[in-house]
Amino acid sequence: MTVEPISPAEPVKDIPADIPADEETRAGNYFVSNYPPYAFWSQSRVDEANAAIDRAPAPGTPLGIYVHIPFCRKRCHFCYFKVYTDKNSTEVESYLDAAVQELSIYVQKPFIGARKPTFIYFGGGTPSYISSSQLTRLVDRMKALLPWDEAKEVAFECEPGTLTQGKLQAIKDLGVTRLSLGIENFNDEILLANGRAHASKEIGRAYDFARSIGFPQINIDLIAGMVGETEENWRDCVARTIEMQPDSVTIYQMEVPYNTTIFKEMKVFGQSVAPGVASWKTKRGWVEYAFAEMEKNGYTVASAYTAVKNTSPAPFLYRDLLWRGADMVGLGVASFSHVNGTHYQNDHEFESYCAKLGEGKLPLFRALTPNADERVIREFVLQMKLGCVRQAYFADKFGVDVERRFKAPLHRLRDWGFLTIGPDSLRLNRDGLLQVDKLLHEFFLPEHRQLPRA
Repeated sequence: MTVEPISPAEPVKDIPADIPADEETRAGNYFVSNYPPYAFWSQSRVDEANAAIDRAPAPGTPLGIYVHIPFCRKRCHFCYFKVYTDKNSTEVESYLDAAVQELSIYVQKPFIGARKPTFIYFGGGTPSYISSSQLTRLVDRMKALLPWDEAKEVAFECEPGTLTQGKLQAIKDLGVTRLSLGIENFNDEILLANGRAHASKEIGRAYDFARSIGFPQINIDLIAGMVGETEENWRDCVARTIEMQPDSVTIYQMEVPYNTTIFKEMKVFGQSVAPGVASWKTKRGWVEYAFAEMEKNGYTVASAYTAVKNTSPAPFLYRDLLWRGADMVGLGVASFSHVNGTHYQNDHEFESYCAKLGEGKLPLFRALTPNADERVIREFVLQMKLGCVRQAYFADKFGVDVERRFKAPLHRLRDWGFLTIGPDSLRLNRDGLLQVDKLLHEFFLPEHRQLPRA
């Protein structure tokens, strides 16, 4: 896979003053992961999901599987995912049984067709929380239902403190090709202040174990702007990451969604600004620093969040195929799926999720089928996060001239100094890329720009 570099720029510019912008980190969802936004999905449209599941797949559409393992040692203060820290071994086993039952229902549906999964992603929560024997049983049962022999990527999220050499070997034996370590920061005080379960001493040990076993690809996650973080600490985190030489590095800018511990504490104390969290301008500056340092040390910036080692192919099919319309079945509580053009989410409560599957029913909760224009917008805004959009892709797939369809917002981004409109591609520079999630709202339909509060 060829990764095109995104040109650096210095200094990082801000969106012009005529666009509403608040540089302080306040509560709300910043990261754009889909379109139309999840807040517009509804229970009244679940029949659309059932209809999509009962249709044959569009020819040539890749199929992926997402498996949500919602168990953690602790809940991070910034976490907004569906996770549990209080489930015993019996409950964990019943949940894994339910996830397998869910897949067994899906494999009988027309949308699977003759396809085998191209990519599999174990996310959480903490997939590495469960035991090696539980992981092995889960995967063996899933493979018996839907073989993975044609899978090009099996990605697996880990928390360093849950890893031993034995467990890492078991994970590799499952066929995992991309191991992602949720390091976030290397400082014990900052890890503790943000509710992380692992300590700094566990990071190097877990990474060295993983390297010694020979995973094809190891990714490290960092978060810029965590509670209590300083510029000195951030620079140290960047230096230590470069010293480790992972195949890829993913950097998120800290946000405070409504269902986080931080937000709940903000409500108690009547705070409108997240205490101890860096401003957006500071976070953008820190990510720019990290990317610049990584570029000096043999990495290429491949998206708004990732730097890839130049000597590693480091594809990320889960992201790249989803952003180009692949089908994906999400197994597990609150998981998201995309099937035959319809988006839907599972039941978001542990007990009811398991109960429905115990009755042989799919645990569908809410859904939305985007119209033709919304599908174009979805793929366009997601691919903008890569820093480069090819006009020919949209002309070939949708018969849409994106320069004409998005003329006004494209010209605004160009005039603000963030975008170059070329004959073959639309390219964000580094300034634009570092605040791309804010810029993407320029391409939303009017009815989707003011989100209902989650």
